[in-house]
Amino acid sequence: MIEAAVHWLLSMLALPEIGLSSVFIISFISATLLPMGSEPAVFAVIKSNPAIFWQVIIVATIGNTLGGMVDYGIGYAAKQAFDRERESYWYRWLQHFGAKTMLLAWLPGIGDPICTLAGWLRLPFWPSVFYMAVGKFARYIVITWLLLKVPERVWTKIANFIF
Repeated sequence: MIEAAVHWLLSMLALPEIGLSSVFIISFISATLLPMGSEPAVFAVIKSNPAIFWQVIIVATIGNTLGGMVDYGIGYAAKQAFDRERESYWYRWLQHFGAKTMLLAWLPGIGDPICTLAGWLRLPFWPSVFYMAVGKFARYIVITWLLLKVPERVWTKIANFIF
């Protein structure tokens, strides 16, 4: 039932089952506070079509950065909704290092909340977006490069084990 719903949604949006638009959507969603990773989708598309390596990396970086900007906006709006600021380690750390902390926006588990706290603290928006994009771009390059170095026989063994 879920598979049919996914196929229906993809056909309604006229999105290919595997492609740049899928990478964008997955990268965007994974950058929000939802627990999801975009690296498997990025790797799968690059593995299936190595000729579009840079296009996939750039689309994933843009989608993930836009998702981080949404986190920033959530934090910015939350600041207005909750007038009290809490003195915590993260709060002081972000205040001290400023927009450069967005280089860590790629980290699993803490990267998205860092983007949200940056908005909460009203760190400068465009410098935050710049550092966020640099960190996310570097992450996609490194992780994809490492995954491409894994021999094909290892992926075959993993696939045989899973399926």
